[in-house]
Amino acid sequence: MDISQPCVVALTWTLKDTLGETLDELEAPVEFLVGGDDLLARIEEALQGHPVGAQLDLHLEPEEAFGDYDENLVFLEPRAIFPAELEEGMSFETLPAGATSKGPSGALYTVTEIYPEHVVLDANHPLAGIALRLSLTVRGVREATDEEIERRSAGTGFFRIQPQAPGSDSIH
Repeated sequence: MDISQPCVVALTWTLKDTLGETLDELEAPVEFLVGGDDLLARIEEALQGHPVGAQLDLHLEPEEAFGDYDENLVFLEPRAIFPAELEEGMSFETLPAGATSKGPSGALYTVTEIYPEHVVLDANHPLAGIALRLSLTVRGVREATDEEIERRSAGTGFFRIQPQAPGSDSIH
């Protein structure tokens, strides 16, 4: 079966920046819905018509991936509104109660710096502003279930950022 919408593809990949530094490597196949919300549009477009075993090398400019870095999505909040165990790299699904900023709803706020009196939160995607090189391999293709089509996902989004515990560096 060749890839066409809607279907589920199992992919492995290596993601690098334009300097060749590996940002993420997925060695075990993960399933994504083609024709849903799981993959970036540029990746879906490149996958169309390819069979299992296909290997693709893609170059994604920021506008095809996670957008340009937006300094307006960086917020300074009082340290006192955060838990005592706060660490850089922690993320929050909303601004904490008592926040002075009006950040976008639905954003994920990552702690980038901690000072005695304030905390810096960044609502940009961690890969915003970065051109990416993606080498991916199609490990499987199957028909999507009605449930997957209805929820527009096979359960995993491409680089869908989830709130993380300190020390976690997963970006998918």
